[in-house]
Amino acid sequence: MKLATFIVFLAFMQASATVFSQNITLKQKEVTLKKVFNEIHKQTGYSVYWSPQTISKVPRIKADFQDTPLEDVLKNCLRNTNLTYTIDGKSVIIKEKKADAVQLTAPVSQADITITGTVRDGKGVTLPGVTISVADNPKKGTVTDNNGKFVLDVKEGAVIRVSFVGFISQTFTVSSDNKVFNVVLMEDVRQAEEVVITAYGKRERKEAIVGSVTTVKPAELKIPASNLTNALAGQAAGIIAFQGSGQPGQDNAQFFIRGVTTFGYKVDPLILIDNIELTTNDLARLQVDDIASFSILKDASATALYGARGANGVILVSTKEGKIGKPQISFRAENSISQNTSSLKIADPITYMNLYNEASISRQPTAPVPFNQDKIINTANTINKGPGYNPYVYPAVDWLGMLLKKQTTTQRGNLSVSGGTPFARYYVGGSYNKDNGNLRDDPANNNSANVKFQNYQLRSNVNLNLTKTTEAIIRFSGTFSNYSGPLTTDGSFSSDIYKIALHTSPVSFPAYFSPDDNNLGTQHILYGAPQGTYLSNTFNNPYALLMRGHKTSSESRVLAQLELNQKLDFVTKGLNFHGIFSTNRYSYFDSNLSYNPFYYNIASYNKVTNSYTLNWLNQDPSDAREYLSYYPGRTNINTQSYIQANLDYTKQVGNHNFSGTMIYTQQETVYSNAEKLIDALPHRNLGIAGRAAYNYKGKYFAEFNFGYNGTERFSAEHRYGFFPTIGAGWLVSEEKFFEPLTSVFNRVKVRASYGLVGNDAISDRRFFYASDVNLNGGARASFGTNGGYSHNGVSINNYADPNVTWETSRQANLALEFTAFKNLNVIAEFYNYNRYNILQPRTSIPVTEGLEQTIYANLGKANSKGIDLSANYKQVFSNSLSVTARGNFTLASDKYTQFEQPNYPEAYRSNIGQPIRAGYGYIAERLFVDDAEAQSSPTQRFSSTARLPQGGDIKYRDLNGDGLIDSRDETFIGYPQVPEIVYGYGLSTQYKNLDVSAFFQGQARVSFFIDPTKVSPFVQSTEAYVYGQTQLLQQFADSHWSPENQNLYALYPRLSITKDEAENNLQPSTWWLRNGSFMRLKSVEIGYSLPASVSKKLGLRNVRIYMNGLNLVTWSSFKLWDPELGGNGFAYPIQKVYNMGINVNL
Repeated sequence: MKLATFIVFLAFMQASATVFSQNITLKQKEVTLKKVFNEIHKQTGYSVYWSPQTISKVPRIKADFQDTPLEDVLKNCLRNTNLTYTIDGKSVIIKEKKADAVQLTAPVSQADITITGTVRDGKGVTLPGVTISVADNPKKGTVTDNNGKFVLDVKEGAVIRVSFVGFISQTFTVSSDNKVFNVVLMEDVRQAEEVVITAYGKRERKEAIVGSVTTVKPAELKIPASNLTNALAGQAAGIIAFQGSGQPGQDNAQFFIRGVTTFGYKVDPLILIDNIELTTNDLARLQVDDIASFSILKDASATALYGARGANGVILVSTKEGKIGKPQISFRAENSISQNTSSLKIADPITYMNLYNEASISRQPTAPVPFNQDKIINTANTINKGPGYNPYVYPAVDWLGMLLKKQTTTQRGNLSVSGGTPFARYYVGGSYNKDNGNLRDDPANNNSANVKFQNYQLRSNVNLNLTKTTEAIIRFSGTFSNYSGPLTTDGSFSSDIYKIALHTSPVSFPAYFSPDDNNLGTQHILYGAPQGTYLSNTFNNPYALLMRGHKTSSESRVLAQLELNQKLDFVTKGLNFHGIFSTNRYSYFDSNLSYNPFYYNIASYNKVTNSYTLNWLNQDPSDAREYLSYYPGRTNINTQSYIQANLDYTKQVGNHNFSGTMIYTQQETVYSNAEKLIDALPHRNLGIAGRAAYNYKGKYFAEFNFGYNGTERFSAEHRYGFFPTIGAGWLVSEEKFFEPLTSVFNRVKVRASYGLVGNDAISDRRFFYASDVNLNGGARASFGTNGGYSHNGVSINNYADPNVTWETSRQANLALEFTAFKNLNVIAEFYNYNRYNILQPRTSIPVTEGLEQTIYANLGKANSKGIDLSANYKQVFSNSLSVTARGNFTLASDKYTQFEQPNYPEAYRSNIGQPIRAGYGYIAERLFVDDAEAQSSPTQRFSSTARLPQGGDIKYRDLNGDGLIDSRDETFIGYPQVPEIVYGYGLSTQYKNLDVSAFFQGQARVSFFIDPTKVSPFVQSTEAYVYGQTQLLQQFADSHWSPENQNLYALYPRLSITKDEAENNLQPSTWWLRNGSFMRLKSVEIGYSLPASVSKKLGLRNVRIYMNGLNLVTWSSFKLWDPELGGNGFAYPIQKVYNMGINVNL
């Protein structure tokens, strides 16, 4: 309803803005026709087209019109002239009357010919703003009106050029018999791809680029999801991305440009939307329909102008602007159904109890079994709903099935209006997304427990041509998000229902009880609890935790931006100024509403009557409460302002082309609710950057860039950093010696760059050069008579570190680009980054120094290198059939090259040469054959309370041969836990109005650990607030070591029921290491566009109906859960989506 109201409102506003009267009121003596025509346009909205030559000799007229119809005005004005008019849609064309027979004898070659026509695209849609010019006199021309119409006076024999950005130009020769033109311009795909958006939004020809810049078409980022970051993986060479959760509002992907290139504080890239630095959340909520360009800047040459801010690469997004023409409305609506890509398989309650008994007996043969046969038989009776079953006394709870839905729905809508005149262009867009979680709402509770995430966006970009040389751009955007979801045990927004449910026994207690005789009038839910007293049991009831309340948050960002583009040709030709002032306000707050559940367990049970009585456990005041209580959460309010000033200069001297740029930036952020004074002070950043570029004949290119940055973090000696880069390119295919190869290789280019990039975001600490001392925060001391006086002592939070300086990266990039057989485009790049001065804590300072806090220094070094490959191919077989294929491959490897650490006697423990974020643990050889082997092997005991291993427990390798398995036997194992390889490839085809596409995405050379402390059956997890016994995965039930099945390579080792029994098997080791590689069918889409004739009859430009899907099929050797979750398998699953949508343009 909200979306419909919003759409109707915008449509009404647009309609109301274009309704004009067709009557004219004008009273003026001695008025020119030009003045009358301008008034007609102003009062009616009709565009009047005329040739200056045709009206130049028409005398002034007397205008005496009072609410006069348009046609009467035209007839009156053109009376007694040789002019006439035609009206076509909203256009009025003024032209000369046809000559009589006598006049035809005059030499036609000496007279002007009035040409008219209409320009359309390949789909039959009229194109406003197309340039119509005389080929040998470009200054003489016009542009098409809002309906694609044009009129122009030219000489006979003139060659007319019809051109429009993004389309292939056409030329025509005018004659007396050829003066009406119906032009169809075909899209120039190659030209569109030749323009690249680089630093600070500058548009450059692809040939002139010497840095590493990858452009992603916005259409390729369109997936049936509300989070843009979920579309990044596999879409562009150089991006390493993966998703760790499917929960609405918490599903941002992690992404890095060319992998993790440092082990320092900040590793994520700079995100710029319309040149303003924003957050990952802002990028995630950005609508693809609002995006005009999406560029990824990867190397030093490409990011140099951003200075220290671009140390880890830059994602640069530009939003759409209006185009000259009548208003165009675009509307998109989608409805999706989503479900888990992979659901955990949980063993049934009977198997759970039998294997629980097995675990207990195998470890403690003399102890009584936890579940006797009566319990097992009656629980089976509950499952089968046999005679006299009682699910409250003998529960068999499917916690996941009870709390979760198999599927949920999502809705998305987007509406935009764009258009403009030669003087003003506009783009206005709005969107609404609603993502629902898969948690169940229970009618027994009036409190919604499901996850609901809503996002609203408004965006407006207005371009104003103030003069012929001055343009002002006004941008406004607002993003507003509301979240509602269940309370969590740790207070975060990441739902832990999966985790809690998977760590709660299915047979210990029911989710709730049906009232006994004493509680028939009770209004609240009778939540279940295990046997025992309330204080003696620490437990979680997942159903109660889901139902007890909800958490809400509201987040908003409002941004206003003013830009000015000024040509300074009056100073010197080719000089331009670009300025930006931007300010935005961000606010966030959250709150909780909750009650305290009433917990019960069985007090007595009468088998004969199959009835029970209940015992209310939490009877102390405030332990249980029926009404909701309100708890305010945290708030975050900040404001950011940004100023940017650019001077650009271009100059051509013969075959020599020069260009230069100087940029000044200033940014300030203020946090209004900072908890400390040091954080309340304004956060400021200043920078100056420059670029000088040269090319000769458009085939030899050279470029120099620099960034000069100041930072508040470092002392005066290190406050400013200078980081230069150089780059060069060579268009080899333009050389004469290459001509024999042009039939195969149409274009070949090589380029290289080398330079330095600085980074001051090396810690969360602000002022390294200043100490942080609390004069009232130390140990309390008492003195005076009888110790009657006392004061707090001094504590030190940070020591002054004046020598801390910039983290710096020395980057080299080499690339080859080529086009083969006209349609195959390939880009291959190799890079090598050496990062040094990485901040590290000092580890070798003796405690005898008496230091209270850690000392830091720029000691670390790291190397990263890799390959980026991308290719695309398009073949047009006819006007009806075309096929496009694309693919990309990213390999990003990294390693420590210098790292302060103890001087280990065992070389395999050293970080040097190891991948950043590599796994670390023991090497598991197999399971012990029996108790005797375990006793005769090197000692494996990892705590004072741990039990010694037995047969079926994991046997670790004694790497240093000292007869003891301890931390000195741990080493680096597996691949890094961030993928070193990410790839994607896709195919799309279009036949007439039908289009089909598919895209595959995958990752490789990545490992992760199954965390045995979280998944080990029957053992309580070590996680905070998780108290129950872990449920039994079906795969562990099917493959585990037991006295009857002594499989030394079973999936799970010997079962246990306590942490002390299982501790040997809970260590990180190769036993739990898994290959995280996978490939998935990321998306499939089938669409159909209505024929142009049908759309036209409906009053629409075009209509497209489509169906698509996301994360449809996954291929992986890992089967327990979705491998993209890594070791976080008990988290909210990644979602598989089925979607239907419609896109209407009018």
